Formats: sequence, structure tokens, C-alpha cells
Amino acid sequence: MTPSAISKLVGRIEERLGTPLFQRSTRGLQLTPEGELYLERARHILAEIDETERMVSLGADAAPRGRLRVSASVAFGERILLPSLPRFLARHPLVEIDLTLTDIVIDLVDQRTDIAIRVGNLRDSSLMARKLFENRRVIVAAPAYLDRRGLPLAPQDLDRHDCLRFNFRRSQDEWPFRDPATGRHYALAISGSVLGNSGVVLRQLALDGVGLARLGRYHVAEDIAAGRLVPVLEEHNAGEIEEVHALFLGHQHLAARVRAFVDFLVEEVGRTA
Repeated sequence: MTPSAISKLVGRIEERLGTPLFQRSTRGLQLTPEGELYLERARHILAEIDETERMVSLGADAAPRGRLRVSASVAFGERILLPSLPRFLARHPLVEIDLTLTDIVIDLVDQRTDIAIRVGNLRDSSLMARKLFENRRVIVAAPAYLDRRGLPLAPQDLDRHDCLRFNFRRSQDEWPFRDPATGRHYALAISGSVLGNSGVVLRQLALDGVGLARLGRYHVAEDIAAGRLVPVLEEHNAGEIEEVHALFLGHQHLAARVRAFVDFLVEEVGRTA
């Protein structure tokens, strides 16, 4: 269609709805809140039509097929998702995986993503969520670092150590602890010479003996078992639990590929996390 034809079509839709879908200016177009809602719901409807036609033409029990867009944190992707993907693809050869690893919290509709894996509190109540596992954080260091800098025996000893930190806007330069004698929870400010944008970065720095890192236990479980990293201050661990969920847009009938992948994650994480 030509731009003028599209403009006339949008104008007729706006006239029928009685509300503008775009804010127009000399610099371009921007969706109004009503336009964003209309676009989101239209995409849902089109996706349901597409899936319904596949079910009707191929049968309700047809194998999952089509492109599946997945977003996950870098750490989860590296430690759990990537090693598992060959097993999923072998089980569902008609599914095409479009995978993005990022620690940025994305908008599933805006980024046209089917499934996102998120760690921590859920903020978007409009999405469906399925719990995968619970994650506890642990402070770790390489044996070489501890040999060089000494083993911290109490959280206050961290003043003399390099603590690897995240550079996220939402992150804080403090770590939570629990007093083993009183059960009181508190936080201490930490500092160090290096910041990183993902758990993958901080894990590698810890392995290289640069400093102490506080990471999800699922991320470093293999390193701890192999002796490459050593947990420290465990008796002072605050013990807070972060839940890990698979998030997806809610439909009355989920696309077969979405349902198959979420079911696979629940099964796979039960073996690895």
C-alpha cells in the first residue's frame, strides 16, 4: 500500500472509533495511549487468528511450529538456556528459535517477544507467568583471590576487599546480610574497582581473581562444585529468595510453540537449577 492509502485508512479507523490513534507533528508520528492499546490488542487478535487457522488446517494436535521469540537474562541464557536448546529443537524440529540475551527488562508487545525469562519481583500484571525455580544469591571468590587478600570472616571485613558490582540503574552499592546471633537483617555498603553489566561479566571477573561477586547460586553452582569459586560469609547470608518466571502474553489458547517451550523449561530447570 502507498503511504497516502495507509493515511486514509488510519483516518477512517480514527473517525469510526472517535479518537486519534496517532499524535501528528512535523517531526513524525507517535502513538497515543489509545493507539498503543489498539495496536496491542490487534496484534493479539492476529496472533490468535494465525494459530487458529493452523489448528484448523493441521488438526488440534499438530506439532508446535513457527518462529518463537525468546528473551532471557545473559546469565540464565548462558548457564541454563543455551545448553538446553538442542534438546528442545530435537523434540520440536518445526520450531524456529529467535533468542535474545539481555539484562534489560523489555516490553514483550513492543519487542514482539513471545516469552521472557525474568528474575525477581514481577511488575507487569498483564502478563501470564509460570514459576520456573527459586534462586538464592551467594558471595563467591576464586581461591587465588582469597589466598592473596585473605578470607573475610565477617561482613565488616569487606571494607578491605574488592567487591564486584553491577552498573544497572536499579542496582545498589550494598549487600544484604543477616546477623546469625540475633537474626537481624541489615545491609552494608560495598565498593570495588570494577563494575559490570551482567552476571556473566562478574562471574568471569571472580574466576579471574579480580574480587568478590554476589551472584545467583544457579549461575555459579558448577564453579562451586568444581572448586573454581568458594562461597564466603554463608553464615551471614541474608537468605532472600528470588523467583524466576517465564512470562508470556495471556491468550485463551496459547500458541502450541509457546506452551511447548514453557513446559520444556519447567522440566529442564528441574534438572539443572
